[in-house]
Amino acid sequence: MACAIDGLIGDPRWLPHPVRLMGRVIDWYEDRVRAMVDTPAGERVAGVLLAAALPALAYVGVWYAIELGRGVHDIVGVLVVVGLGATTLAARDLVDHAREVLRSLQTGTVEDARRAVSKIVGRDTANLSESDIVRATVESIAESASDGVVAPLFYLALGGPPLALAYKAISTLDSMVGHQDAPYRHFGWASARLDDAANLIPARLTAVLLVLAACLYTRTGKVAWRTLRRDGHKHPSPNSGRPEAAMAGALRVRLGGLAMYDGKPVERSYLGDGASNLEPFHITSALRLMILAAALAGAASVGALILRS
Repeated sequence: MACAIDGLIGDPRWLPHPVRLMGRVIDWYEDRVRAMVDTPAGERVAGVLLAAALPALAYVGVWYAIELGRGVHDIVGVLVVVGLGATTLAARDLVDHAREVLRSLQTGTVEDARRAVSKIVGRDTANLSESDIVRATVESIAESASDGVVAPLFYLALGGPPLALAYKAISTLDSMVGHQDAPYRHFGWASARLDDAANLIPARLTAVLLVLAACLYTRTGKVAWRTLRRDGHKHPSPNSGRPEAAMAGALRVRLGGLAMYDGKPVERSYLGDGASNLEPFHITSALRLMILAAALAGAASVGALILRS
């Protein structure tokens, strides 16, 4: 039911969302830490406290909300569970954003496409070529298939909305403060390490699901599997390279390479050994692979719930 809701309406901005609340809590906490702490050790301690407290508060708060709903009526409890579960999934939003980039490439200008892709990637987009825009979008689809779809489903099946929203708290912490550069090198250290641990299994499950999707859709499952095994560990992240390598093999393209972050060039290892000049149709193919992998993950999650019950 949560997957169906996410597929139908995604994340309307007019609806309150737990992740936006988490973001405000992180901003509030950081402002106060910056006003009181000015040493690396102090920042690291404050970051550890934040990384431990926010997921714990998310877990307890969601569990309490579900119990309140059940106290009113069983149906209300079910609605709370399903509604909160849907907020952890981001498949529809990922599809919508990627399609916006695709439309901009097909009917708009490169500037339009750069603005669209800037919403889903962290790199500098001002000077990206059309091929670079497609490459960034495909990489984002692969990575987000893990932390926006498969990982939430994994934790929903494992521990319901409390555990899934605790995971979303970890993911939100990493996206906001889990950076290696100043001013987050010390403050965000614990958040980044916690996110690495939380995504260790889901990222590898995502890669395997993308390989299975490639077997069913593009008939490139063997190439995807070979690329995953050869290149999955080459990414600076211990997790992101797995789904990206599987996607590169499935599409027979080459991902990675040079990208600009905050005006600084970052050279990453190449993933895959196919075409280096990506074209807009690769976005369509990547989305279809992601949707198929998400469907497989949803079916597996339902199966796990049935077996557990």
